Amino acid sequence: MDADLIVIGAGFGGLGAALTAADSGAKVLLLEALSYPGGCASTFGKAGYRFDAGATLVSGLGPGQLFDRWARRHGLPIAVRPLDPVVELRAPGLRLALPPSREGLVATLLAAGCEEAPLRRFFAVQAAVADALWPTLDDPGRLPPFDLPGLIFTLKAAPKLLPALRWAGRPLGAVLRATGAEGQAPLRLLLDALCQITVQARAEEAEAPLALSALDYLARGAAHVEGGVGALAEALAGAVEARGGALRRASRARGLRRAGGAWLVEARGEVHRAPVVLANLLPQDLAALRGEGPPTGAQARLSSRVEAGWGAVMLYLAVGDHEGLPAHAAHLELVEDPALPFVEGAHVFCSLSGRGEVGRAPEGQRVITVSTHILAERLRGQPPAAQAALVQGVQDRMRALIAARAPELLAGGLRYDAPGSPRTFQRFTRRAGGLVGGVPRAAGWGHYRDLLPTAAGPGLWLVGDSVFPGQSALAAALGGARTARAALGRGPARRLLRG
Repeated sequence: MDADLIVIGAGFGGLGAALTAADSGAKVLLLEALSYPGGCASTFGKAGYRFDAGATLVSGLGPGQLFDRWARRHGLPIAVRPLDPVVELRAPGLRLALPPSREGLVATLLAAGCEEAPLRRFFAVQAAVADALWPTLDDPGRLPPFDLPGLIFTLKAAPKLLPALRWAGRPLGAVLRATGAEGQAPLRLLLDALCQITVQARAEEAEAPLALSALDYLARGAAHVEGGVGALAEALAGAVEARGGALRRASRARGLRRAGGAWLVEARGEVHRAPVVLANLLPQDLAALRGEGPPTGAQARLSSRVEAGWGAVMLYLAVGDHEGLPAHAAHLELVEDPALPFVEGAHVFCSLSGRGEVGRAPEGQRVITVSTHILAERLRGQPPAAQAALVQGVQDRMRALIAARAPELLAGGLRYDAPGSPRTFQRFTRRAGGLVGGVPRAAGWGHYRDLLPTAAGPGLWLVGDSVFPGQSALAAALGGARTARAALGRGPARRLLRG
């Protein structure tokens, strides 16, 4: 098939790219290795249940935000449930019900014992930084390279960016010390928990502007998608097809080469041709697809950063429903001991489906996706038996933490228990080594080197959570949209659109 643009991988980065290109009038081909879209934020069927593969909570669904605008423009068939609290954080002797507003979060922390003066100083800095950076996640044109409206917006917003620039390259711990909030235990617990699942680094070392912005994640349109987060991915895939794009499921790209000024993509016995390819892949997976050995140059740097990150250890559980469970979907973040690293089962994120959610579980049952991080280098190079023993130990620790911090989840009886290792996650996402993909955002200026779309060759671009702005489904989708606009605005693809 000949196309104007081929997108490899229907994760949220690929979906954002494909939908943006199709909206622009380009002839789009979207190739997905699995039978369902979403990647790390997909929903899969197993043994009569439907589980979220990894990501379970999506932001950007509030009025006027990116996913909300796409839903209205394309009539996406999704049902979204706002949550309050969005997440409940549980640690020894402390429970924090995290509401969908910054003011509510401050009130929650004050009630938990934080001192008012340092807490408000900290949140004054947080508000200044987050309010400057978050609006860029509402529109791809507000990320470089700017279109004219995006440039005008950026110039007007420039004075508001000064608080963020003050902390750029510095750790969040520096903000805590500067505001006198380093001794506020409930705040530190919250920061460590949220930083691990968003910027994927400890609060003390996390890049300050990114971590301060991530603290607003729950207040920026975070909601539960009925049927699982994969329902949003399916809806976006349907919108691509409704705009004339072609989606090939279970069509894994197995070769990528350049010939005659275009790219040839081999998938499922066919060869597809386009002048532009957007790869929603890890950089090391793209290098393997091209058959050119390990990544080089900027791609090598990015690949090494990804490999220094995290793998996922999962539990996919089904439990009996009972009156002690909330009727709606719920998200719990459980901590074994705040003094321990928030990884390897000492910290887990649990997402419980809503009562009666269609297709998720048989009547009278609910499904739970449970996840924790494991450092990728802990498994790398070990024999399979050693890897299996390490992962099983983490999973046992996860089960024990659920029993200790959220016993009501199991009170109706455990009906199904499917453990997931990084190798399992690799099968579900086709990511090398089961890597989560997001780059740990520890303090340093290096995170700002990739503000522009990441080119891996002429007409070849990376999208997804390992490139800027990365991390969440919202950020990956926004980055995909931004990169598609940039790719279609230059060279042969631009002439195709105009022709």
